[in-house]
Amino acid sequence: MEAAAARPVIRVAAICGSLRKASYNGGLLRAAAEVCEESIPGLRVEHVDISGLPLLNTDLETDGGFPPAVEAFRDKIRQADCFLFGSPEYNYSIATPLKNALDWASRGKNCWADKPAAIVSSGGGFGGGRSQYHLRQVGVFLDLHFINKPELFIKAFEQPPKFDSNGNLIDVEIRERIKQVLLSLQAFTLRLQKKD
Repeated sequence: MEAAAARPVIRVAAICGSLRKASYNGGLLRAAAEVCEESIPGLRVEHVDISGLPLLNTDLETDGGFPPAVEAFRDKIRQADCFLFGSPEYNYSIATPLKNALDWASRGKNCWADKPAAIVSSGGGFGGGRSQYHLRQVGVFLDLHFINKPELFIKAFEQPPKFDSNGNLIDVEIRERIKQVLLSLQAFTLRLQKKD
């Protein structure tokens, strides 16, 4: 019992690729934070807001530094033990805000390197699956280590409704699937930390 209590809390930085207030992908990340609080000891999900990041422009880098919003974002990424991405699909790819965030945190010393990650997505016919596969491809260069299973693609527009009008998840089965993603991310993170 004492060993379990002494185990440090794994910090999950949750990053939503959509800036829309009622984003279904944001709803998945909010549900993930709730699931951790309710039933996964040792795992804490914290939302990292990317809405204030300027578009990537290396002219904004001065004297080896970054704009204040970018520096603050990079600090949060460095402090995280792992990542949970809520990745909407735009035109078969990653949403621009998410790609912008990935790029800013990879400039100079890559803040993403050698850390585990998981992806959840919600969208149209394929549930955001193509964005997940593209994010995994980008993650190769960033040296992110994605869990392979389980995958979570939510077909948001099929009945019955999965989200309320504020983008909050209301589907109990999907909530349980999010829990399985989080448990896999937790186990993978612990495994990688043991190798250090």
